[in-house]
Amino acid sequence: MIIRVEYFYYLLGIMLAMVALMSFGDRSNPRRWTTGLFWALYAMIYLAGERLPPAMAGLAMIVMAVLAGFGGVRSGKPDVLPDDARRASAARLRHRLFIPALVIPAVTMAGATLLKDVRIGELFVLDPKHLTLVSLGCAAVAAVAVACWLTRSTPLQAGREARRLVDAMSWSIVLPHMLAVLGLLFSEAGVGKAVAQVSTGLVGADSKLAAVALFCIGMALFTIVMGNGFAAFPVMAGGVGVPVLVAQYGGNPAVMAAIGMFSAYCGTLMTPMAANFNIIPTALLDLPDRNAVIKAQIPTALPLLGANIILLYFLL
Repeated sequence: MIIRVEYFYYLLGIMLAMVALMSFGDRSNPRRWTTGLFWALYAMIYLAGERLPPAMAGLAMIVMAVLAGFGGVRSGKPDVLPDDARRASAARLRHRLFIPALVIPAVTMAGATLLKDVRIGELFVLDPKHLTLVSLGCAAVAAVAVACWLTRSTPLQAGREARRLVDAMSWSIVLPHMLAVLGLLFSEAGVGKAVAQVSTGLVGADSKLAAVALFCIGMALFTIVMGNGFAAFPVMAGGVGVPVLVAQYGGNPAVMAAIGMFSAYCGTLMTPMAANFNIIPTALLDLPDRNAVIKAQIPTALPLLGANIILLYFLL
């Protein structure tokens, strides 16, 4: 293939390295050295990729967790345009400001559908194994180019704006990356088997409703703890979904998986661990209450979880 997914990992690593260098040079940040080190370590993981020994990658993530946990990652003062210049540019561009945002889904869809089988000689233009990710990467690059053209800015200014957003989101931007493998670790540690043993003791042989409720509520609770429904699913599917709902009650695995993940998303609405959904918007909007988004979503999450239990009971 010509455009591989690894190229975008390298591009992301370069961007994070730029953020690290800007953080190191920001004298307004009292924690500039630890902040720069945090982003430099994150950049190293993307740039080195599979060439990095697993133990070293794990050590880097532990150091990042320590830096973030002890307040070593702080926001500085990125070198961005003054407010007056930003307002003048927004007034000039008006609705055209949305064009770069619309470029992303348009190019992604075009790449994933129209270009999926396109070849030059024997090589695919886009990596067929990671077609959607590669298309999204191309779309992001195209959107940055369009944004620079519209605003008459430079790629360097785009890097400064990227640093501003990274500073606003802070360490929570890394949380989905860390949580992505948590479900696998829980499964390898035998958490699913432990949940299965507990569930068989709590759920009677003739209590389908209790089993369904335990599965749905467990999906939500594990997601609240881990911040990721995909991390919760292997645990609850291995502990309750497959051995109880499918094997014992003859349920449809597709229905169990679909409504189970929907129940997990109810937990996503109620946890600060889902930082990319609940903490980052608070930071970007500069809300005084860090849990404002969660508080607004709880009245939706709880009734929806109840509805999922009823749906799974009748559709299983």
